[in-house]
Amino acid sequence: MDAKLTGIDRGQVLRYLGCRDTADDALEAELQRRAEALKAEAEPRAVWKLFPLLPDFSLAGACFRLEGESVRALLKDCDQVILMAATLGNSVERLIRRTQAVDMAGALILDACGSAAIENVCDNLCDDLAAEFAPRYLTDRFSPGYGDMPLSQQRELFASLDVTRRIGVTLTDSGLMLPQKSVTALIGVSDRPQAMRPRGCAVCSLHDTCAYRKDGKTCGTI
Repeated sequence: MDAKLTGIDRGQVLRYLGCRDTADDALEAELQRRAEALKAEAEPRAVWKLFPLLPDFSLAGACFRLEGESVRALLKDCDQVILMAATLGNSVERLIRRTQAVDMAGALILDACGSAAIENVCDNLCDDLAAEFAPRYLTDRFSPGYGDMPLSQQRELFASLDVTRRIGVTLTDSGLMLPQKSVTALIGVSDRPQAMRPRGCAVCSLHDTCAYRKDGKTCGTI
């Protein structure tokens, strides 16, 4: 299945920019202009693979044992795991860097558009996977670094999917992905729907620093 960028959510871009859900006409026009520029440069690519999940939370056929109570709780009813990676490509990275050199405000908007765009690519891939695996059920996607799953497991995921060779994303020594508008994740596959996951401000990793919560509001994403 092909990676698809079908839209850039305006509200999501505004949240990344810390603008809540309101923008004046000038900002709205700039958001639209930057989003169109980013879409013109985007070359979305994705890779995924299905692995049997063993009782010790290792993946059969991969040197990968899932660490952390949060990811194990997510997968407790699953017998298979999908590993996935997606990217907007190097052209988007270059566009943001060129813009940073001449217009930092514009680059910030592009960066926010890129974050919303890669989420759209991942959402579309997950929708396609849900159709592919129906009538079985998929969990939410979960990435290394979420909850108590170590970010260091990013390297095991990369090796299991051969990410660099297949879609051109590399890892720095600190675990940063390049191009930066890239995402890796895992998704559980089960014969029954996922139980409701804890949601809300109380379980968010940004609970103590969130600007929305300080204003008595929420971001709307959890």
